[in-house]
Amino acid sequence: MAERFETESRKLLGRLRDAMASDDAGQARLNKITHLIATSMGCEVCSIYLFRDEDTLELCATEGLKPEAVHETRMRMGEGLVGRVAKRKRIINTPDAPQAPGFRFMPETGEEIYSSFLGVPIQRLGETLGVLVVQSKVAREFSSDEVYALEVVAMVLAEMTELGAFVGEGAAMSARHSQPVLLRGTVGQEGVAEGHVWLHEPRVVVSNPIADDPVLEEQRLNDAVEQLRVGVDQMLAMAGGDKDQAQVLEAYRMFANSKGWMRRMCEDIQSGLSAEAAVEKEQSLARARMGQSTDAYLRERLSDLDDLSNRLLRILTGQGNNTGAEMPPDPILVARNIGPGELLDYGRSLRGIVLENGSVGSHAAIVARALAIPLVVHANRITNDALNGDHIMVDGEQGIVHLRPDESVASAFRDKIAMQAAAQERYASILDLPAQAKCGSVISLHMNAGLMADLPSLTSSGAEGVGLFRTELQFLVRNQMPRRMELAALYSRVLDAAHGKRVVFRTLDIGSDKVLPYMKPTDEPNPALGWRAIRVGLDKPGVMRMQLQALIRAANGRPLAVMFPFVAQFEEFRAARAEMDKTLAREERLGHVLPSRIEVGAMLETPSLAFAPKKFFEEVEFVSIGGNDLKQFFFAADRENELVRRRYDTLNLSFLNFLQGIVERCEETGTAVSFCGEDAGRPVEALCFGAIGLRTLSMRPASIGPVKSLIRRCNLDEVREIIEQARERGDMSVRPAVMDYIRAQHSH
Repeated sequence: MAERFETESRKLLGRLRDAMASDDAGQARLNKITHLIATSMGCEVCSIYLFRDEDTLELCATEGLKPEAVHETRMRMGEGLVGRVAKRKRIINTPDAPQAPGFRFMPETGEEIYSSFLGVPIQRLGETLGVLVVQSKVAREFSSDEVYALEVVAMVLAEMTELGAFVGEGAAMSARHSQPVLLRGTVGQEGVAEGHVWLHEPRVVVSNPIADDPVLEEQRLNDAVEQLRVGVDQMLAMAGGDKDQAQVLEAYRMFANSKGWMRRMCEDIQSGLSAEAAVEKEQSLARARMGQSTDAYLRERLSDLDDLSNRLLRILTGQGNNTGAEMPPDPILVARNIGPGELLDYGRSLRGIVLENGSVGSHAAIVARALAIPLVVHANRITNDALNGDHIMVDGEQGIVHLRPDESVASAFRDKIAMQAAAQERYASILDLPAQAKCGSVISLHMNAGLMADLPSLTSSGAEGVGLFRTELQFLVRNQMPRRMELAALYSRVLDAAHGKRVVFRTLDIGSDKVLPYMKPTDEPNPALGWRAIRVGLDKPGVMRMQLQALIRAANGRPLAVMFPFVAQFEEFRAARAEMDKTLAREERLGHVLPSRIEVGAMLETPSLAFAPKKFFEEVEFVSIGGNDLKQFFFAADRENELVRRRYDTLNLSFLNFLQGIVERCEETGTAVSFCGEDAGRPVEALCFGAIGLRTLSMRPASIGPVKSLIRRCNLDEVREIIEQARERGDMSVRPAVMDYIRAQHSH
């Protein structure tokens, strides 16, 4: 029976291939296909629905329903049985369609006389392109063999749709990868960029989904899998002591040796698919499951399977990473995800980066910030939609990506870029002037940095120093712990490049989402609140000592400023300070030149430290408010979570009151205090920080001009008065009142 079914399935696919090979236009091909499927399966009806836009399916071809309903019948995602198949990416097989949950009666199609219904999603790599349906008058449930046959056909239809076999009139049959697409993601790094797509991993195109000789195809699959296994074993041998890498490779090895995976692909080949199409069918199912799974471990394993499938497809098709395509002069990198080392290899050649996955705190985001390259993460489906060389515009201010934009969108976007360029020219005229408000108060503006490449911005941006030098990048981008002498040489070059301006080095801030490739990852349920930053440093003092020695040697008699990240209580600062004192004493014994002056500070990123004993504020030389973490802990709102992130405003009075309390405690003990983070670089927020008494702000270099420009046009005493009035009125946020004040300043 199974053999007969496989032969029937192969016969159907053979007829399909002939229909595809004809010179017919797209519509005629689709009509032929629906006729072929209905005849082969002994059904009165076969219909193909394709998406005309993200939410709407359109009947594009039918055998058995009323012909006049083609291109007229449409349904929303989730509407009717067809809409439910598309939304859930799952098969619906029912002997009594009118009684099935979600059935929608469409009188224009004449389908009310058909009882049995089998709907299968047409999907490719987790993206649903449409729905394939067969119906019959006889009330019966379709057999598992028939369901499987239709799944195989749907897979072939997905490939042919991707290859443009059904291009015709109307939106549902327009060529794929030709329409404008708007994608909404999350801001990873601000800035705007226009350019052309450069795919980090070029897409593999399966041009031969149907094969005649299952024996040959199975042999091709076995040979490719064997090559894959050998490759994984070699990578494992090379991983050496890298436990993290070895863990991923072990998962690869498990899948590469999985009998179930191989069996399913061999069954697909027996039914008439080529080896490549069989691999991609499995990959599509894994991606669909990955999209629906809430279990982090399962998602990770399915992601491993996805990556392994890509490797296998490259072996089978011979389509390696080097496709011969030339990188455009204005590349915008598009990838599912990317490591920091790979991103640094591209360097400043990139205009922008768009990631399908990624996160605001990921290593890639840290590198993108260091290189000041606009980055959007969580851009769903971008790797499915984009082709090398596509025109693309990235709005890192709003987290929006325009792929193949039409002229009106492109023109408005270019206006935005031109306005920003004009503003930058305006800021250049105040480059050497202080950020002095009309009331006479001066705000000291510093920049954040993480790479040597950032340091030229110290002069061009008008920054008065480096308020935060992130030291973890040097640890993140290599496969083993950097040596002390390498770090000392790097930190020395940073101080040289600063030409005497103050540089504040933050000690290693790892953990949470920044896991070192050579450190054993800890499986934590909530890493942002877990073993990270100073907690790691105090538990592993060897790394902290090595870094402090490197900093002292780099200073070589010059002033040195060091701060410890994520200090939650006074005892942690005292313990870290004691490590610094011990290291200084040891370096002196060894005959090294000590810094001429040393400042040791703490980052205030947890509300608990704001309420530390007065003695803490007396002992610490300076406090830097780490706004990004502090805000998420203050509001209990994860900054990666779009559902809650936007609900809370930095200019919310409860948060400003809290910050003002910190400023007042520091004033009481004469402790220097600054604010460091994304909000410091937003002009309206910076103005309010100045009004509540913060006199030092640290931000990305590009923000210094806009912040300085606004401060110079305003009076901080007046802004403070507006904040006081908002408090008395019981306003939730001071933003509306401050915006009115700024508009009034502009109109004068």
